[in-house]
Amino acid sequence: MNPRGPELPPARGPLSAALVEYLRGTGPLPSPTDPGDPYGDDPQLALYLCYELHYRGFAGVPDEAEWDPDLLRLRAALEHRFLAALRADTPGHASLDDALGTLLVEPAEGTGVTHFLCAEGELWQLREYAAQRSLYHLKEADPHAWVLPRLWGRAKAAMAAVEYDEFGGGRAERVHARLFADLMRDLGLDTAYGRHLDAAPAEMLAVVNLMSLFGLHRALRGALVGHFADVEITSSPGSRRLAEALRRTGAGAAAQFFYDEHVEADAVHEQVVRHEVIGGLLEEEPELAQDIAFGIDATEYLEDRLGRRLLADWRAGRSSLRVPLAQPDTLEQPCAT
Repeated sequence: MNPRGPELPPARGPLSAALVEYLRGTGPLPSPTDPGDPYGDDPQLALYLCYELHYRGFAGVPDEAEWDPDLLRLRAALEHRFLAALRADTPGHASLDDALGTLLVEPAEGTGVTHFLCAEGELWQLREYAAQRSLYHLKEADPHAWVLPRLWGRAKAAMAAVEYDEFGGGRAERVHARLFADLMRDLGLDTAYGRHLDAAPAEMLAVVNLMSLFGLHRALRGALVGHFADVEITSSPGSRRLAEALRRTGAGAAAQFFYDEHVEADAVHEQVVRHEVIGGLLEEEPELAQDIAFGIDATEYLEDRLGRRLLADWRAGRSSLRVPLAQPDTLEQPCAT
C-alpha cells in the first residue's frame, strides 16, 4: 500500500464514486458507460484519479493499481471521449505558424484572468487562483518529461535543457514546484500535494488532465510539445501581471518570487521551445505540425473555459471553489452565495 500519497477525494457522481470504491478495494470497477458531458465533474474526476496513479498515487491504494488492466480499459474509454470532444470543440488554426503567431501577440486590452487579477483582483481571489493552480504547478514539469524518450536530436536536447530549469537546475530548493509551494505558504494555503483537489471545479481538472493525456501517449507527442510551447510562450507576460497583483495586494516575498522568476526564465524558454524543440521535432517529423497546432489550440480552449468560469464567479462576488478554503482572519472574504 502507498502510505505517502494524498487521500482519495470525495466522489462527484456515480462513475467517480464507483472508481473510488474500487481503488479502496470495497467495490467493483464501474463499467465505462457514457458519463454525459465529457468536461463534467464526474468524468473529469474519474480521469484525474486514473492519471494520478502514474504520479504519486493515493494513500491506501496499491502501487500495482497503476497498471491494472481493467483500470487501463476504463481510462482508455474516458480518454477517448475527452479527446474526441476536444477535437470536435477546439477552434483550430489552419497551420502551426498561425497557432504560434496568435500566442506571440499580446492583445492591447486583455480581458483574461491574469489581466483581471492584475488590475482589480483581491487577495482572496489570488488565494483561490493559487489553490486551483496547485493541481497543475505542483506537478508542472512532470508530464512534459514523458516526451523526452520520444524525441531525439535537437528537440530532445532543447527539451531537456528547459526541463532542467523547471527542475531547479540541480538545486532542490529551486525546483519550480517547490517555489510554487513557497508561494502557497505565503498565501496561507496548505501546500500538501493534492490538498485542494476537492475544491477545484471540473474546468481546472480538465486543464490538468490534458497534460497527462498528451504526456502518457506516444501518439500524442506532437500535441504535448504544442502544450509545452503554449505554456512557455504565454507564461512570461501572464507571470508579470500575477507578480504585480501579488505585490499590490501585499502577498509575501516568496509568492512574488515565483512569478518574478517565470517572467525572466520563460522569456528565454519561449525562444528555445519555438526554435529548437519545435524546429528540431519538425526537422525529424514534419508530419507532426498539425498535432503541435492541436496541442496549442486545445490548451487555449481549456484555459479559456477555466478563465470564463473564474471570472464569472469573481465578478459576481462569489467564490470559484467547490468547497471553501480555510481563511486567515485578516483576509477579505468573498460574498456569500
